[in-house]
Amino acid sequence: MPTLEHNALVEMFREDPALAPRLLATLFHVEVPPHDSAAVVESSLDQLLPVEFRADLVLELRDASGTIVLAIVLEVQRDMDPNKKFSWPTYVTVVRAKTRCRTVVLVVAPDAGVAAWAAERIDLGLGLGYVAPLVLGPAVVPEITDPGEAEAETELAVLSAVAHGNGPNGLAVVLAALVALGRLDQEHAMVYFQLIWNALREPMRQALEALVMERQIEGEAAFPPFVQKLIDRGMREGELKGIREGKLEGIREGKLEGKRDTLLRLLARAGMALTEDEGARIQACTDIATLDRWIDNVLGAKTAADVLS
Repeated sequence: MPTLEHNALVEMFREDPALAPRLLATLFHVEVPPHDSAAVVESSLDQLLPVEFRADLVLELRDASGTIVLAIVLEVQRDMDPNKKFSWPTYVTVVRAKTRCRTVVLVVAPDAGVAAWAAERIDLGLGLGYVAPLVLGPAVVPEITDPGEAEAETELAVLSAVAHGNGPNGLAVVLAALVALGRLDQEHAMVYFQLIWNALREPMRQALEALVMERQIEGEAAFPPFVQKLIDRGMREGELKGIREGKLEGIREGKLEGKRDTLLRLLARAGMALTEDEGARIQACTDIATLDRWIDNVLGAKTAADVLS
């Protein structure tokens, strides 16, 4: 079942269809055909075969007359899957045959190893033909550390934080992305923050928490208020004690409703339906550590029962 990260990345391109062709032009230096619109189309790729292939997203670029000038098959890939080396060429040929236009595969792969694997040319037979996926991975996504640049390209800044958040400049990249979330509505900002947070390893999470707490003590308004709240939600209660040496004693304690809200939104984004009993169990929970554990469990879970185990 697709994870929260998978769905969030797909939705990023679904809600902004112009993002994919813009990245093709700016990051891959592909000569994207002149077009007046970019739209998401049905991603089921039915064939005269006893199987249905489904891409994560299919985008069509059309000119002023309505003619399709380029089709983009978008796939989010977080792990190596040998089956994709057979399905991706299928996607290209089926979409190309249906649209009668040029078609490319764009793979979003935040992990460097998966990105390198996905970028390998797929030999269709005897070296006589191949499909070459374009891969949006750490080697292609730039490190965006300037908040102004991040605000201008918020989605790219989020991708940058996911790809480079654990690197040498990771803290600067993540901070720029978090500042940029201020231009988004709160629901999207929360999803993107969770996407970034889940991509960070523990040392970078601790560094981010320490910096946030330091700026709060000094009274610096480093982030928009709602972004600050999201960061605080990501912190573990035990790590807050003693950091402020009593100056901000009791801050963020008792925010059970916020924890429940975060959990319910993440479950909804991951497409996990709740039974009546499961919903009641979440609402009745008064232990912050348990809610934090359930929030962490969303990553990789297949059902709500797995999350609440």
